[in-house]
Amino acid sequence: MDGQSGCDNGLVKLLPEEERRSFTERLERVYLPQGHQIARAGKPLESVYFLSSGIGSVLAVSDSGLKAEAGMFGREGFAPTASSVGANTNPYDIVIQVEGFAHRLPVVLFQEIVAENRVFADLLSRYLYVFAAQVAYTALANAAFKIDQRLARWLLMCHDRLVTDNMPITHQFISFMLAVRRPSVTTALHMLEGEGLIRSDRGRVVLRDRPGLEEYSAGSYGQPEHEYRVLLQARHVQP
Repeated sequence: MDGQSGCDNGLVKLLPEEERRSFTERLERVYLPQGHQIARAGKPLESVYFLSSGIGSVLAVSDSGLKAEAGMFGREGFAPTASSVGANTNPYDIVIQVEGFAHRLPVVLFQEIVAENRVFADLLSRYLYVFAAQVAYTALANAAFKIDQRLARWLLMCHDRLVTDNMPITHQFISFMLAVRRPSVTTALHMLEGEGLIRSDRGRVVLRDRPGLEEYSAGSYGQPEHEYRVLLQARHVQP
């Protein structure tokens, strides 16, 4: 294992130095390509992942196989979150949507560490609260906001985690994540382009005006991010 090599995960960085060193020594650094599935709904959990780069999506899955994104995570969090409360299975599919690197360890070992480390358990519980807020606002956005506003929110969330204005995201992938038809995504992207907020090229979206995009999201974006700043970022974690 090469745990201390490039472990740029926000939660891990919040641990006190001695505990962080002990924890990272047990981690294995892995590359996660786009489309890699780190957990399957209803299947036993094997590993816990702390991303250093890239983005993962948590997908709600119906009995008939329909899927929609319930939430996303990057280097500010971890997955599967069910592992931190002692669960051995997970009700979601968890898939990497933008390639990156992560550090992982077996679920059993992770649960042992959490049970013995109150500081780490507290950090994880704070993240669980913030992630639950994100899922709640995803439900609100899907029910009450227009597709172009939902797209603005989704792009802002991706931008938070990628820390680059040039984001490798395709129309097809956006349509899958937002659970809408691809032509609807194309129309929404054109609307944001017309406002000078983004530029959409083949296979990527370039952010041009973040403050404008936040305003365009009409309140669908921001509250979970505020909760993150209050509960975690204020403790010197960088998303």
